[in-house]
Amino acid sequence: MSETDHELATRLAEEAGRLLVKLRAELWDRGAHPWQVMDTGDIASHRFLMAALAEARPDDAILSEEGSDDRSRVTADRVWILDPLDGTNEFGEQGRPDWAVHVALWEGGQLTAGAVSLPALELVYSTDPPAPAIPYEREQPVMVTSRSRVPYLALAIGRSLGCSAIRLGSAGAKAMAVVMGHADIYAHDGGMYQWDSAAPAAVAAAAGLHVSRIDGRPLEYNAPDPWLPDFLVCRPELADQVIDAVQRA
Repeated sequence: MSETDHELATRLAEEAGRLLVKLRAELWDRGAHPWQVMDTGDIASHRFLMAALAEARPDDAILSEEGSDDRSRVTADRVWILDPLDGTNEFGEQGRPDWAVHVALWEGGQLTAGAVSLPALELVYSTDPPAPAIPYEREQPVMVTSRSRVPYLALAIGRSLGCSAIRLGSAGAKAMAVVMGHADIYAHDGGMYQWDSAAPAAVAAAAGLHVSRIDGRPLEYNAPDPWLPDFLVCRPELADQVIDAVQRA
C-alpha cells in the first residue's frame, strides 16, 4: 500500500533528521569549522528531500529554502514546502538540540499534511496522527522567544498576559515547544519565509492549537512572494488575549 501524504511527510522529516544527526557527528569528529557543518547540513538535507520527493511524488511542485524558486508552483495543485534544516546556526553549535526539519504539503489552497522532526531529541510531530492535546493548567503563560532577539511585540504580549519566557533557536523548535506543552505562546513579528512556518503551522493546527497571523488573519501559503510578515501559535484558550495585546501594541 502506498504511503499517504501524512506518512510520507513524517518519514522524510525523520529520515532527513537521522541523516543530519549522523553528518553533524562525523563533521565535529573531523574538527570541521561550524560554517562547514552548517553549509554541509543544509545541502545534504535538501538533496535528500528533493530526491525522495522526486521518487515518491514526481508530479508535485516543491518550494525549498535551499532550492531555486520555480514560480510555476503558484499554479500547481500540490506543492511541498520544505525547510531542510531550520535553525542552521543551532545545528552548527555542538550540543544544541533546537533545530528541525520541516516537510509540509500545500494543496487546494491550504496545508493538508506536514511533519516537523527535532532530530537531536529523536522526536517527530505530524499531522496524522496529530500530537496529543496537552491540558492547559498554568496560572502564568509561558512564551517562547528567539535566542538572539526579543521583539517589541513579544515584550508587549508578555507584559499584557504576565508571561514568563524561554528562549530557543529555530522556528520549528519554538512552535513544537507549544505543541509539547513546554510553552503556551509563540509570536513572531520579525518576518520569515513560508518554509519557516508551513510544517509547524500544519502540525500545530492538527494538534488543536491556534495558528494564524499575529492579528488573527489566516496564514497564506504558496503565494508568489515566499515572505511572511508574522506568525502566531498559541493555546486556543489564550488566542483572544494574545491578539488583543497585539492590536493594542
